[in-house]
Amino acid sequence: MGNGWTVVIDIGKTLAKATLWDEAGKCIANRSRPNRQPTVDGGLTLDVAGIEPWLEITLKEFGALGPVGAIIPVAHGAGAALIRNDRLQCAPIDYEWRGSALDRITYNKQRDPFSATGSPALPAGLNLGMQLHWLESLRSSNFHSGAILPWAQYWSWLLSGVAASEVTSLGCHTDLWRPFERRPSDLAIKRGWADRLAPVRSAGEVLGKLTPDWVKRTGLSANVDVFCGLHDSNAALQGARSHPELQGRDATVLSTGTWFVAMRTPATGESDIPELPETRDCLVNVDASGAPVPSARFMGGRELEILTAAQVPFIDAQLDVMIQRNHALEAVERGEMILPSPIPGVGPYPNAPQRSTERHSSLDVTAVAELYAALVADVSLDLIGSRDTLLVDGRFSQSPVFVQALARLRPDSSVFISQDEYGVAQGALRLAGRFKREPPALRRVNPLPVEMSEYRARWREAADQME
Repeated sequence: MGNGWTVVIDIGKTLAKATLWDEAGKCIANRSRPNRQPTVDGGLTLDVAGIEPWLEITLKEFGALGPVGAIIPVAHGAGAALIRNDRLQCAPIDYEWRGSALDRITYNKQRDPFSATGSPALPAGLNLGMQLHWLESLRSSNFHSGAILPWAQYWSWLLSGVAASEVTSLGCHTDLWRPFERRPSDLAIKRGWADRLAPVRSAGEVLGKLTPDWVKRTGLSANVDVFCGLHDSNAALQGARSHPELQGRDATVLSTGTWFVAMRTPATGESDIPELPETRDCLVNVDASGAPVPSARFMGGRELEILTAAQVPFIDAQLDVMIQRNHALEAVERGEMILPSPIPGVGPYPNAPQRSTERHSSLDVTAVAELYAALVADVSLDLIGSRDTLLVDGRFSQSPVFVQALARLRPDSSVFISQDEYGVAQGALRLAGRFKREPPALRRVNPLPVEMSEYRARWREAADQME
């Protein structure tokens, strides 16, 4: 790594996280906080006012632990900030806010075709262009001047004072980018947004030093480098590609958190990108080099929380693995299953009616819920042509029934999980040249010891009928 220790800021939808890494690539400390959904003028907003003071405290704590030399931000892709005269113009919109139906009708008529952008028409504000449309309508006095920054680059601007955009953030279901042409969309150009996007910079580029204000607030050195940063799922992809088990193969990374995002790297490059269905939450992401990446997603982490009633944090529940697996085996043999969808409007079955399940016991429903997540992930992987090698990383890679069921459902793929819980952070570190040691070996997943082909076929038939 370079001079000094490195902080990776990861601003997710559910949690804001920060990790501190020494020059040998060891994680020294980590901090996190749950994000709120403030309401401003009747609309949900991102928790910018809550995250900033937490970040100040966290950087101050990290600075007391060692010589911080660099900061790299990553963030989810469905957020944008408007800045003017070195100030945030208004609170960024939370993508779960739905706005008005009339605005959506007007906006949908202006979108580029899916074949050009790889951005499907998504509900609420999941298309970043929809958020800009709302901001232009609702806050016109603040909207028509200044720069537009993706969410990750808002934090790099806040810390460095240098405004930038970046292709992984612009290319993730935003409606603002044409990944095959590597340019802004016609929508962005016609609405004047393209001219107001901050200059496009490389994710691994240093934008500048920590501002004097942040030096004063945190006690960190004025020589701290602030990197441009990138979209969180693309950071996970960057880290996964460093593993020798994936190199030279047709490989897919399934990043798991609030969203489960599958991103496929075809062995033969761009020419092997399949024709994706627009209505099943498939999209084309953009990697850090600007290349298109066929992708699919569903809100797996949120659905699992709903299905398990979130009485105990799902991934932290200390369940006996053998008992949990036995419940899953029994569920398959008895044909017990959960059908789409706890959250309608997203995933491969967006039109399925909203469904839930009764909670008989935490153990029963957790096992069946993990089977459900594996079945949905299996469909999403098929939609993007995933084959050969699959790496599951993120929070739910350590959920035994989920990964073992997925390995059983995909017998022609080698399914691996990472032994490292910091895939997003390490991907960001590698991209910035701050993490150069060999990645830890991946662990091959043994399939769930039960035949699932008939169970899978019945689930898909029932799910198709619900859709």
